[in-house]
Amino acid sequence: MARTKEFDPDAALQSAMELFWRRGYEATSMADLVEHLGIGRASLYATFGSKHDLYLKAFDRYCDNRDALLLRELSAPGPALPAVRGVLRRFAGEAAEERRLCGCLVTNTATELAPHDPEAARRVEQRWDYMETLLHSALVRAQAQGELPEDRDPRTLARMLLVVMQGLRVVGKASPDPTRVRDAAEQVLALLD
Repeated sequence: MARTKEFDPDAALQSAMELFWRRGYEATSMADLVEHLGIGRASLYATFGSKHDLYLKAFDRYCDNRDALLLRELSAPGPALPAVRGVLRRFAGEAAEERRLCGCLVTNTATELAPHDPEAARRVEQRWDYMETLLHSALVRAQAQGELPEDRDPRTLARMLLVVMQGLRVVGKASPDPTRVRDAAEQVLALLD
């Protein structure tokens, strides 16, 4: 007869995600995970697989939560351009907050793992494609509603916004000056006028 788990796998995954987000992949050992989660090593391996498997599951959890928020923001009925502006301002605001020291788990994964980890790189690219698609759709809608000038290319603008949003996360994580990311975001938003 199989034993029942003595821990909540969902809560453990959430805690692992938070630890990886705060410390990064390389700086988080299995011993750190065992201690932080309060779960035995054998139980961790049996439930989540390797440290790498657990990281990818934590990455997916982070993205699923963030993607749901982005989808709600950019697909809400009504004017689309204010939603796009709101998203960029939210990214800048989050990058400027105290939590900025964690950065964005997608951006962190892109810089730490993606250059040498094909699976991490694939997942990062999927998330960026998803973000770009949501931004593009919102900008197409904004253009159709007369909010965005006809001479603007929604695809190119979506790509620019994606790159800027990820850059805000990097600069926000490293810079103690919150005005740097906020000013940059406002300058980019001026390009949408």
